[in-house]
Amino acid sequence: MDHTIKWRTPSSKFSYFKLFQLLVLAGLFDFCFCSGIIQVTKTVKDVAVLSCGYNISTDELTRVRIYWQKYHNMVLAVINGKVQVWPEYENRTFTDISNNLSIVILALRLSDSGKYTCVIQKTEKGSYKREHLISVMLFVRADFPVPNITDLGNPFTNIKRIICSTSGGFPKPQLSWLENGRELDAINTTVSQDPETELYTISSKLDFNVTNNHSFICLVKYGNLTVSQTFNWQKSN
Repeated sequence: MDHTIKWRTPSSKFSYFKLFQLLVLAGLFDFCFCSGIIQVTKTVKDVAVLSCGYNISTDELTRVRIYWQKYHNMVLAVINGKVQVWPEYENRTFTDISNNLSIVILALRLSDSGKYTCVIQKTEKGSYKREHLISVMLFVRADFPVPNITDLGNPFTNIKRIICSTSGGFPKPQLSWLENGRELDAINTTVSQDPETELYTISSKLDFNVTNNHSFICLVKYGNLTVSQTFNWQKSN
């Protein structure tokens, strides 16, 4: 039998006091970070499916309460079969009842990283009591793609200028030009960050003498990771 779950964003009347009640009912204050916590790693703009690890029939929906929250901030709740989604996750988050009461987060952002907790409450002797609790740690990565090196022409006689750039990564990167293991002096190295996505863009220019053969490496470091691109130049006979 199909079940009907409608999307609903908490109204302005959904007071902080009621939210506090939900947190107390869920019993989430002072609960420990367990060493065996489930970990999920995804990339920015990807889709994350976080399992509550609990199955119920569609007939039970009206007799259980399902809470998903990130640390102490509410994300989604299912009460009396109706879904409430909090503003930060609105229009990109839903629950998959048929898949272990999973929460599905679309278009992942860096800020989505963190510990998510699912709490199931069931009625017992007229009151709701916690039946199940599980936490999932979500890591959202933003890897830089392989840099692109573009020929910008000749600003001076026998001098060529190239630019190396890459974007869409995190954390803040550093860019180096290398030749035969030696770091070269670059010009106009710029780093910018998108204030909304928090992702970085980096670019750097290099001038070199066209009368010699060259093999340059553009190396971008971010955190403990690196990406690189090689540019080879063969002098004219």
